[in-house]
Amino acid sequence: MLIEYSIQELSRLSGVTTRTLRWYDQIGLLKPSRVAESGYRYYGKAEVDRLQDILYYRALGVELARIKECLDDPSFDRLAALRNHLAALEAERERLEHLIQSVKDTIGAEERNEIMNDEQKFEAFKQRAVAHSEEVYGAEIRAKYGDQEVDEANAAVINLTQKKYQEWTDLGQEIQERLEAAVQAGLSPESEAGKEITALHCQWLTITGNRYDPARHRGIAELYVMDERFIAYYDKQVPGCARFLRDAVAYWAK
Repeated sequence: MLIEYSIQELSRLSGVTTRTLRWYDQIGLLKPSRVAESGYRYYGKAEVDRLQDILYYRALGVELARIKECLDDPSFDRLAALRNHLAALEAERERLEHLIQSVKDTIGAEERNEIMNDEQKFEAFKQRAVAHSEEVYGAEIRAKYGDQEVDEANAAVINLTQKKYQEWTDLGQEIQERLEAAVQAGLSPESEAGKEITALHCQWLTITGNRYDPARHRGIAELYVMDERFIAYYDKQVPGCARFLRDAVAYWAK
């Protein structure tokens, strides 16, 4: 038996507004199976499945253009994609559970006028740092490098000892200070200063245990000038720092 849904029926079924469904049609993300002479759109099983896939990707913060690219790829494996979605969602659930417990512990300590020990504060801080990074940059990084690599990177931060985490944050601050000094001095990214900053950034990327890959290093640095949020972070005091870092890494990371 052939099952079809009108656009209003699909909207009620999925929770996606008819306006959004029309937009998906317009950009080629979700075309109806047929359009009646009256102009009404109708959707079949394949379209329902595709909409479900779209919603899974959207829940993970993936941009529409990237979703379309994935779903239109002839090698797209829906079962493999669903398994990846499940793994990512379970990792997100675990992250949120840890964060919720951390916040509860903090609230409890405040209510009882207790002072949290340093280890508890440190764990809470790491959770907040990972949550902030995921919220601000998660979609772009996941789209570029995949869920598994991002989840592993987040886990590496969570598993850092207090000493290593302090070393990691101090290194990030040193990179920022050196960038600002180099830009203010009018130095070239190809200078010795650019080489030293590239080496520090390499150390910052791998201090959590990640394997170093020069191509990945250059790709990450490229994001720093493609996304306004990265630019705002690096250029918050001295404009040009993000570009200096990208150019230095592009020249020295071999």
